[in-house]
Amino acid sequence: MEPQAEKPGEADGARVTPQLLKSRSGEFALESILLLKLRGLGLVDLGCLGECLALEWLDLSGNALTQLGPLASLRRLVVLNVSDNRLTGLEPLAACENLQSLNAAGNLLATPGQLQCLAGLRGLECLRLRDPLARLGNPLCASPSYSTLVRELLPGLKVIDGERVTGRGSEFYQLCRDLDSSLRPGSSPGPRAAEAQPWVEPGYWESWPSRSSSILEEACRQFQDTLRECHELDRQASDSLARAEQALGPAGAASSFVF
Repeated sequence: MEPQAEKPGEADGARVTPQLLKSRSGEFALESILLLKLRGLGLVDLGCLGECLALEWLDLSGNALTQLGPLASLRRLVVLNVSDNRLTGLEPLAACENLQSLNAAGNLLATPGQLQCLAGLRGLECLRLRDPLARLGNPLCASPSYSTLVRELLPGLKVIDGERVTGRGSEFYQLCRDLDSSLRPGSSPGPRAAEAQPWVEPGYWESWPSRSSSILEEACRQFQDTLRECHELDRQASDSLARAEQALGPAGAASSFVF
């Protein structure tokens, strides 16, 4: 039996090569690549990735990266996912002046000071350092004052770990506040609302497009992640409502219900 042909990039194993980038993007020139998905390839060396000067969207999640040096030349980068790696610092990202969204959950960032390099990124709005659903975090997230410190260090952030930090907070948080207010002593529940009906058939949102591409696949993956978060919030809301109904029932002895 003849040996199988080697796939592009396999000879270099865990190093990013021009052959790997071209095979993943379908582009002939590295300077033409706008989107790259390099998730779960066991990468330890970003190699020539810094030559993709037009890159705007990059997924490096699920690898074994310890440093991001080559990314310093990616001035047009807007969205970056480096979750589930082995990073102890993010310093090269200080040069990514157009960065708006960064997912660095599941790394080895231990102190808020390691985020100081992001302070000059005026467009950075979304930062994720922990992802409970994926069970990813960073050592610094264990601090009780973690969220406060991040907000003080990066006041321009609008979303931290999927939760809004501007406006009235997350929708689920506001729902709990409204429900808690309605259940204070002296308040009486209004008429029972009709049971909500689903907008679409069961399983509708789990479908995937018949025509596949890297952009569509990534969009679907992100949508599925958001959908799982919605299912979890729905479960939490249902549990809270069930406890509220139990507390307000004939057998409920409590005069107030607190979330």
